[in-house]
Amino acid sequence: MLSIFKPTWMLESAYHLQPDNLKARGYKAILTDLDNTLIAWDDKHLTERALVWIDDLQSSDIPVIVISNNTKGRVHVATQQLDSPVIASAKKPFKFGLKQALNLVDVPKSEILLVGDQMITDVIGANRMGIDVALVKPLVESDAWNTKLNRYIESKILNYLMKKNPEMKWSQSLHE
Repeated sequence: MLSIFKPTWMLESAYHLQPDNLKARGYKAILTDLDNTLIAWDDKHLTERALVWIDDLQSSDIPVIVISNNTKGRVHVATQQLDSPVIASAKKPFKFGLKQALNLVDVPKSEILLVGDQMITDVIGANRMGIDVALVKPLVESDAWNTKLNRYIESKILNYLMKKNPEMKWSQSLHE
């Protein structure tokens, strides 16, 4: 029952994902959450670090699609510097937004990695779609009010899963 919460990978940060590492694991496209994955939830715009990371991936022929549950206004302002697809109001873990993202990349599901910081939205959504998922630690400890309950529930589930699955550990790369 709790397997729907189990990520494929657990990483300290999305920024540890590098093109060579992704390609070695067979990943050819990235779907990434925005808030607390690429930038702090209260940052107005993508940071230089986020822009460089996305550019590095795309320069290596790994398309990146930002897929967020946040509003269109918030997501489009934050990502206006990007020259790549963005999906707002994705309603993860439901399939609606994820299906939109899959239609934007010409890559089989087995070669796509979703990156996100929440189990209830990102991990469940990816698992429901049959996509590998990298759970990353949130960039900042503070959260929007509507995320705090999810974080509490997720902490209990993650602690349980990590006790039952000793191989589940936070790492710096997909090699560990």
